[in-house]
This record gives sequence, structure tokens and C-alpha cells, in this order.
Amino acid sequence: MAMSPRNNSGGSLYQPMPEINVTPLVDVMLVLLIVFMITAPMLSAGLKVDLPQAKTAEPLDPKQPVVITLTKEGELTVGDQTVPREEISAEVRRLLNGEDRHVHVRGDKEVAYGEIVAVMDHLAANGIVKIALLATGRSHSAASSEAAESGTPAQ
Repeated sequence: MAMSPRNNSGGSLYQPMPEINVTPLVDVMLVLLIVFMITAPMLSAGLKVDLPQAKTAEPLDPKQPVVITLTKEGELTVGDQTVPREEISAEVRRLLNGEDRHVHVRGDKEVAYGEIVAVMDHLAANGIVKIALLATGRSHSAASSEAAESGTPAQ
């Protein structure tokens, strides 16, 4: 606790002050802030390292997802097989075979979004929750022609 010279009614010359000196606290906090501001970008980016080559290492076998396709005619296919809507979760479970894999749902662009959501909801209600929607990306030539029409440069 800080001491200040006070000469009140016969007591000692130095008495404790009831205030806290916050200047050292602010100094320490500013130094910590600067340290974290400098080190945080390095932690997220990582360091570039030339990794050594291993002659006996084998690549990991990626797990192939189960693909469900919904056509514009309303047919559901799991893999290559056409499956009735009420049996889709049983067929997906059979193909997953207890493995930890994802299910990819592909829908024709003319299919109503509600139909795709209904399929995903049916799967989720039956405990299949690792579901992803598939879409095609825009090609560079399509982006260039669209940009030329609008008058903005393609990126």
C-alpha cells in the first residue's frame, strides 16, 4: 500500500493511503496488449517449414461420402440405386455401415428447395447428421462473360 506524508493529530508522519495506484497496472496491461497483438497473427498463420520426405509413409485413405441425388422428376438415388423416399435412411445407414462418413445431397437446380430440405430433415430425424449440400462452382469463363456484360472486371 502506498504511503503519503500526513501529519494528523500526533500520529506517525507516514500513513497508508486508501487509494490504489493504477498506473503500474495500466502499464502492464498495455505491454501485454502489445505482446498479444504481435504474437496472435503468428499463431494463426503458422511457420513455413520444409517437411522431410518419408519413404515408408502411406497416404491416408479418404472416406468416400454417401451421395444422395434428387432429380427434377423427383426420383431419389443413393449411390447408383433408386430408392423410395421412406427407405432412404435405411439405405444410407446400410451404406455407412457404422463408419463415420458424410452424406452429400445433390439436387437438380429445378427441384424445389423444400424437397431437398425434406430429404435432409428425414435423414436428420433418423440420426444421420453429417449432411452436406453439393453445388457446382462458377467457372472462370462464366464469371468473365458475366463481368463483361456488367462492365466490371472479373476477379
